Amino acid sequence: MQYFSTNGKAPLADLHKAVVKGLAEDRGLYMPERINRLSKVFIDDMPKLSFRDIAYNVADAFFGEDVDSDALQDLVYDTLSFDCPVVKVKDNIYSLELFHGPTLAFKDVGARFMARLLQYFIRREGGEGASREVNVLVATSGDTGSAVANGFLGVKGIHVYVLYPKGKVSPIQECQFTTLGQNITAIEVDGVFDDCQRLVKNAFMDEELNRRMMLTSANSINVARFLPQAFYYFNAVARLSEELKVKSEEFATAAQSNSPQKHSAVANSSFFTLNSSLVICVPSGNFGNICAALFGHAMGLPVSRFIAANNANDVFYNYLQTGRYEPKPSKQTLANAMDVGDPSNFARIVNLYSENGRLSAEETHRRITQLISGATYSDEQIRETMRRCYEETGYILDPHGACGYRALEEQLRPGEVGVFCETAHPAKFKEKVDEILGIDVEIPERLQAFMKGQKQSVSLSKDFEDFKEFLKNEK
Repeated sequence: MQYFSTNGKAPLADLHKAVVKGLAEDRGLYMPERINRLSKVFIDDMPKLSFRDIAYNVADAFFGEDVDSDALQDLVYDTLSFDCPVVKVKDNIYSLELFHGPTLAFKDVGARFMARLLQYFIRREGGEGASREVNVLVATSGDTGSAVANGFLGVKGIHVYVLYPKGKVSPIQECQFTTLGQNITAIEVDGVFDDCQRLVKNAFMDEELNRRMMLTSANSINVARFLPQAFYYFNAVARLSEELKVKSEEFATAAQSNSPQKHSAVANSSFFTLNSSLVICVPSGNFGNICAALFGHAMGLPVSRFIAANNANDVFYNYLQTGRYEPKPSKQTLANAMDVGDPSNFARIVNLYSENGRLSAEETHRRITQLISGATYSDEQIRETMRRCYEETGYILDPHGACGYRALEEQLRPGEVGVFCETAHPAKFKEKVDEILGIDVEIPERLQAFMKGQKQSVSLSKDFEDFKEFLKNEK
């Protein structure tokens, strides 16, 4: 498999280069030259398969040409040492709980897979001691830093630098990547997430740094970070398949009895097959997670449509309404991991639906809006949603999941079933959740262990020269 740049001006890369480089030479994001569709037999058989076996088949379609099959299976099985269950919240709304990994956030899947894939390449090159050290740069607005730091912790031949905005991540999130030591360095940037992301991108483009250091990124700009996140969408469909069939049959029966026109409409749609009744809603910040779902859809994931749920950072929502992409400074919100004003993976979405730039901007926008709708919520709307959901169902939403839950409440159509991503454990935002719901969220033991550690971080300005000088002195 070869990978090309979304900017179209960089040489093609193999998987090894795409993973190690992270960003192409022309500052574009790497895209696989093709997306292999999974067979109908596999899709139909998914309910009979385990999460790990489903994930291995999806991984094989992405990476099977470049990673030995036994090694790839080991990578996937080791990555998925935990489940991502689907839990019914109410009626036709389900939560895809992605917080059962080591750092209780959805990014555990991609971070763990990428760490293991990088180590695979290092070993294949001739042993852990025979290769230059790989330096992973990662910007975080919340959960990415903890997932990447813990995914790479203790991995020989790799050093991780986590850049995070001062005062803009929750105390528990901060503990998860500033207390580790070993091969993890936390850098507290006096700025916002977009400043951290800019520092990382500028480092990749700096010739002097790249001569001194082997640099890569573990943000969702890296193909090995975002692509594995498709695993849990296929698993969610598998776990929900029987429920969806029942819902479809119920709706078809009800529609037939209502009116001749509805009967005709249902008949023409084959009584709402599986892929015409499922809606997946993804709380979105840098858009790597929903991008993985869209790649899954291109592979044959039986989903009708998607919803990108935003907080007050509404750049993508505005694009859906107007066809114009207008980045702006990020706003600080309750759902801090989504505080992104210029989402990197927007370039991948446009490339995917423009067929690598062959279609006009208007046609690309039309294709995107046919499949994806948007939603944007203020902090007060997020609070209100968390309270209402808890009062009505007893289910505790974190601020990010609240955006996804509310979008499904507002946008689901008759006969549809909605799944939203609950991307982080509510205890990671304990102060906010406790205050909003008037409860005392129990902190899991894994989080308590992080909170007992000693903070170790380096304070830097948002000026690139300061960051460059720091890295140079490190090496």
